[in-house]
Amino acid sequence: MFEKKQKETYNKEEKKPVIRISICTGEQVAGFKDLKTGKFQDIMLITNKKDEKEFRKRYGIQEAEITREW
Repeated sequence: MFEKKQKETYNKEEKKPVIRISICTGEQVAGFKDLKTGKFQDIMLITNKKDEKEFRKRYGIQEAEITREW
């Protein structure tokens, strides 16, 4: 009934964590950018600091590791 959430993983050699921010609306989306192709894979919408903290916790990412792109 109550499952313990396991930390999800990503390949750090192939992808980097990114928060994309819309210039027009300020909307923020967290995800991963493929280092070879530059393709962005969106994971979740960021509406507040709690959402960003949840994204970092889920994937074991330090705040300094996240790149912000506009």
